[in-house]
Amino acid sequence: MRILLPLIPLVLNLAAYAGPITTVSLIEEMTDLARLTRFPAPGYKTIQYSSYDRRSNVPGGPNWFANSDGFGEEPIPNFETVIAAPQGKTPGEYLICDVPGPGAIVRLWTAQIAGDIRVYLDGNATPLYSGPAEAFLRYPYDSFLEGTGLSPADLKNTFYQRDAAYAPIPFARQCRIVWIGNHRDTHFYQIQVRRYAPGTELTTFSPKDLIAGASSIRKAAAALNSPDATPENGAQSPVALSVTAPPKSRVTALELKGPGVLQSLTLKVDAPQRDRALRQTVLYIQCDGDPWGQVQSPAGDFFGAGPGINPYTSAPFTVAADGLMTCRFPMPYKESVHILFENHGDQEVTLTGSVHPGDYAWDDAASMHFHACWRVDHDRVASNEEVMGAQDLPFLFADGQGVYAGTAIMLLNPAVVPTEWGNWWGEGDEKIFVDDDVRPSTFGTGTEDYFNYSWSASGLFAFPYCGQPRNDGPANRGFVVNYRWHILDPLPFRNNLSFRMELFSHERTEGFSYGRISYYYARPGAMSDHIPLTTADLRMPELPATWDPAPRFGAMRWDVHACEDLMESRDATELRPGGMWQGGQAAVWTPIEGALTKTLRFEIPEKGNYRLLLACMFLPGGGAFHVTLDGKPIAFEGKDTIDLNVGHGLRSRVLGAEATRLRAGKHELLLTAETPGKTIGLDFLVLRKQ
Repeated sequence: MRILLPLIPLVLNLAAYAGPITTVSLIEEMTDLARLTRFPAPGYKTIQYSSYDRRSNVPGGPNWFANSDGFGEEPIPNFETVIAAPQGKTPGEYLICDVPGPGAIVRLWTAQIAGDIRVYLDGNATPLYSGPAEAFLRYPYDSFLEGTGLSPADLKNTFYQRDAAYAPIPFARQCRIVWIGNHRDTHFYQIQVRRYAPGTELTTFSPKDLIAGASSIRKAAAALNSPDATPENGAQSPVALSVTAPPKSRVTALELKGPGVLQSLTLKVDAPQRDRALRQTVLYIQCDGDPWGQVQSPAGDFFGAGPGINPYTSAPFTVAADGLMTCRFPMPYKESVHILFENHGDQEVTLTGSVHPGDYAWDDAASMHFHACWRVDHDRVASNEEVMGAQDLPFLFADGQGVYAGTAIMLLNPAVVPTEWGNWWGEGDEKIFVDDDVRPSTFGTGTEDYFNYSWSASGLFAFPYCGQPRNDGPANRGFVVNYRWHILDPLPFRNNLSFRMELFSHERTEGFSYGRISYYYARPGAMSDHIPLTTADLRMPELPATWDPAPRFGAMRWDVHACEDLMESRDATELRPGGMWQGGQAAVWTPIEGALTKTLRFEIPEKGNYRLLLACMFLPGGGAFHVTLDGKPIAFEGKDTIDLNVGHGLRSRVLGAEATRLRAGKHELLLTAETPGKTIGLDFLVLRKQ
């Protein structure tokens, strides 16, 4: 995006600068978490160019929540400037960015973009890349792999993560990117760039860098794929943690003298009601006498996947299915470190695990403490109205010097529309002000875009830098968890940082709970807006006891029927209560040997083409079944068999079948289980006339 006011002066710390910066050195940074503990030298500022709505030009102004950010026909073109307006069939040319060097592209993202892109480095007349825009924004190195011995598969899921690419492209003097296309076409984009201090020695990207750096690329990809297997440099013997926290108590689990660094922390929380204990037990990590602790978070949410245990693996965090949680963000200290737990709940909690201390040379001029501050807003009203509706939620306001390193959010969304178009909560943009910004130097295009995915996707995924380890459903209803780590694209700040995220939903939704945690490193003396957590903050929000799917947005013309009301017989079937399920309950059928079928009967008021949708309960050990409609096989989501078994969690998903011609009158769905004893959860059936 265009920075309308001058950037603050960047300082080149030559004493700590080993230069030059190259493609390979940036690739090596992708797995080097230890460098985050020292303020970067040479200095740089991370800025983002994106297709945000250009009407949002005054914080708090009348268009501050304007949301035309890439669909086409925006009131103001979503670019820096119009180079050449379209003429007849000749597409227009639009400037995405023109960045003076030294600098480096460190992240690219798109949900969808038509047209072409040209990328020029250092004023060269010949572009580094000229071709389809989407190919470059998603897979930037693929055009340069010939002769490297690398293939796109070597970069998949590591350098390319979901809808984003982390494929560094440094430039010494200039980076100019031009989009060529029809402005009416979709053109979502985000491009993150480091702007280094003048005088920084930097080698401009060349395709030959990928030949010389092939081994570094493979090494980085291997480490990102298996971060748990990466050895901890200089780690000492692990120190065990084992404490019991009675209700309403605070206990100390660890005290170490410095200087040193906690290279990793593992933790397991046990209690009769573990999910509650994970939220109601607060983890404090106090370095060098901080009165409250640089880390203040519910013990479970600290690991980026709460509430509950939601297994995933990323570069700095792993959560295992057995409840063992690991943090690999290094935590340096000069004189001492203390780990404490405070139990706000009414049950006894046992906490076990370990830390791996390591040697660390504390540098008074550059070393930083690790911070992780959790906050929550319960009972919010999410809204799509630009006036007295959408709102900026504070994530972090920090004064001092530091580096922003990551974000995780933990939401409860009680929306009653059962489809992604309708119950989506994340239209809101991130707005990050750094130092002297009057307008954000990072201005996003949607919450899911910040988290590297798009189109309000409800599926679970986990990558080294981004993921969605929980999404209850249907679609984006219930608990939702997203994370993103700024490892190659950290946000240094010399004086202050203000991180806000819009809460902007598809429709007004009351009872919304928005938990979030900001991870950052900061020099001693930095202050933030964080305040100590209260027992009220730590309550586990709950969905309403019952709900009925609303036939709006993507659910227009849905005729919803509870499955239990359609069953010919409820033999071997129980009704399981819960706010996830329509009407406050779902039918759970456990087929037995010799009785592997269940019949659902429904009636069509008039003949026509109808699409059937079936809302099912997915859970560990769930059963598989196939379906016939009036004696003929019918596929859901293109599959002849519906398999409800998942590795972890409890989810509601709506599965759709192709439209079929139905006569007026009575019809029959016959469900045939593949295996006796395997649970088949059925919530509701939808009849939608096409």
